[in-house]
Amino acid sequence: MFTVRKALAATAIGALSIVPLAACSSDEASDTTDAATSSESSAMETTESTPEPAAEVENLTGVDTAVALDAGFTGALTTLGLTPGVVGTATLADGSIRFPITGGDVKYWEPGTVDPYVQGEINHDGSGLSLTAGDTVVELINFDIDPGTSLLTGDVMVNGEEAAADAVLFDLDGRTLQPLATGPNDTAILQGTEVKISETAAGLLNSTFNTDAVTPGLLVGVATITINTAS
Repeated sequence: MFTVRKALAATAIGALSIVPLAACSSDEASDTTDAATSSESSAMETTESTPEPAAEVENLTGVDTAVALDAGFTGALTTLGLTPGVVGTATLADGSIRFPITGGDVKYWEPGTVDPYVQGEINHDGSGLSLTAGDTVVELINFDIDPGTSLLTGDVMVNGEEAAADAVLFDLDGRTLQPLATGPNDTAILQGTEVKISETAAGLLNSTFNTDAVTPGLLVGVATITINTAS
């Protein structure tokens, strides 16, 4: 059964790609708060320990992160003469590329109690995306998602040689994230996070393929994260 605790745990994963926004209040009363009260509250905040997370997934076991490739991205690849492919355990079918989740951990706090309120990492070791032009093959592999920064890092290989390690490859924008949905076999599904080419990845691709056409912020596609919630 998909329990409330499991739902919270899944929400923790989904929150990884939400861009945290500072809350702003227009309540006039907050502008006239007694100075002594503010001082007392500040003192309490500095002495209190970090609260317990609302949900925690200590060992992620799957299943995958899928990206439905955007037509603008695939069109740009065609224009550049680049052919997309998969590396390792990744799969590409029906316009979507899937990267199995291989491990990691996530902690989730109620927004406003801890900053950042989502912390941890989601690993996708042994898989990746390849881009090929002639005899040149670039592989973007071993993706790690950092929930606290909304960044996806990974390694870059060019013709089998390491060109970069733990580089920021994609920026994640979760403002279009859809509500949590349940899936079969004790899974939870979150869909809608936009995946965009980072400045670092754009520079690497441009220099490797001798072009300036790969622009930072180019929309790669929309991600669907499916996680195993079974204990």
